[in-house]
Amino acid sequence: MGVPTVTAARILKGQLNGQSGEETVLEMDKFPFVSLAKTYNTNAQVPDSAGTATAYLCGVKANEGTVGVSAAAVRSQCNTTQGNEVTSILQWAKDAGKSVGIVTTTRVNHATPSAAYAHNAPEALQAGCKDIARQLFENIPNIDVVMGGGRKYMFPKNESDIEYPNVAKHSGTRKDGRNLVQEWTDKMQNKKGYYVWNKNQLLSLNPNNVEYLLGLFEPGDLTYDLERNKETDPSLTEMVDVAIKILRKNPNGFYLLVEGGRIDHGHHEGKAKQALHEAVEMDRAIGRADLLTSAHDTLTVVTADHSHVFSFGGYTSRGNTIFGLAPMVSDIDQKPFTSILYGNGPGYKIVNGVRENVSTIDLQENNYQAQAAVPLSMETHGGEDVAVFAKGPLAHLLNGVNEQNYIPHVMAYAGCIGKNRDHCMSKSAAGHFHPTFAGVVALVTISRLVY
Repeated sequence: MGVPTVTAARILKGQLNGQSGEETVLEMDKFPFVSLAKTYNTNAQVPDSAGTATAYLCGVKANEGTVGVSAAAVRSQCNTTQGNEVTSILQWAKDAGKSVGIVTTTRVNHATPSAAYAHNAPEALQAGCKDIARQLFENIPNIDVVMGGGRKYMFPKNESDIEYPNVAKHSGTRKDGRNLVQEWTDKMQNKKGYYVWNKNQLLSLNPNNVEYLLGLFEPGDLTYDLERNKETDPSLTEMVDVAIKILRKNPNGFYLLVEGGRIDHGHHEGKAKQALHEAVEMDRAIGRADLLTSAHDTLTVVTADHSHVFSFGGYTSRGNTIFGLAPMVSDIDQKPFTSILYGNGPGYKIVNGVRENVSTIDLQENNYQAQAAVPLSMETHGGEDVAVFAKGPLAHLLNGVNEQNYIPHVMAYAGCIGKNRDHCMSKSAAGHFHPTFAGVVALVTISRLVY
């Protein structure tokens, strides 16, 4: 979610409310401190999600395609993982006695959430390496709240999915025959732990009576918000609401990682409308988190793991629909073009040897693939810096231009977790508890802290 995505989401949010759009204020726009983060991986100028997630969760730069390991680990070489593991801020918070959680719109074993708990160099399983789904349950026992997609990775191969029993592609994938959900449920006996797989089950819970929650709402990634079944599938905002209400009961505070991960997927598919609606929903989740917390005792950080080759331009007038045409035609081929453009991706189209004329295309269709300059089956990430929005205790430390791996160290310093705690006051000395940490971190991240 680079700056162009933030700006376009701002305009879309306003237009959805009947406004021109440009003057709209996002929830993240209200944060008093804004800085930039450099997103490159140790071996890549333009990064991937795994290496960047390791940076802003574990505090070290990493190679592309690797999560929870230092740059000494090599992608696709499983034996380089051992001895090069690095821990995340979620682990630091858990070790400090805080409740911790993960909420994502992708599968829970995808790149960003997995950097919070897993250590993997290979893309695919190799002998001797635990798959990421197993690591979710085994590396940091008793993560208090986990919500997202990814059901099929938890069940034995070919076991029918509870929601889509007749759809083979949604069946279980585990070749080891293990049922990780059942194993988790067995361990939660007498611990007030609940497994849910639909919206009704989730919203029927009383957070005051829940200590542990596992919510897996789709076999793979959650559906785009525009296509979400609002009767059966929770929104990101609803998941964040329940997560915070469960986690905040801990007097020592909590850390919550929240990812609006399908923003990334929409861009990769060239589906700008899907991506921007995901960003607007992410902003709603930020607003809900704000209502449930206080800037007096909560550090909130919103950022992105990387940008995309997404842009919008063409001298459009105020109030022009963000998904519309530019008010001009090309002076080269005399054809119109969309305001939103991608540098590369699946939206590149040639018809009868010339560029497609988009004047008759329904640009408002949810899955319209915006025009792209270079043909690729999947659009790529961008390499520019991303914004970091912060508010709350010690938010001023996030200023200027910083390396991306600086972010979790600021959060840990403010929360008195991890190694650097010399500045922290004890309860007896200060008359109150240590600063306690909670957070919402997403491709856009909210990270939250309690003083």
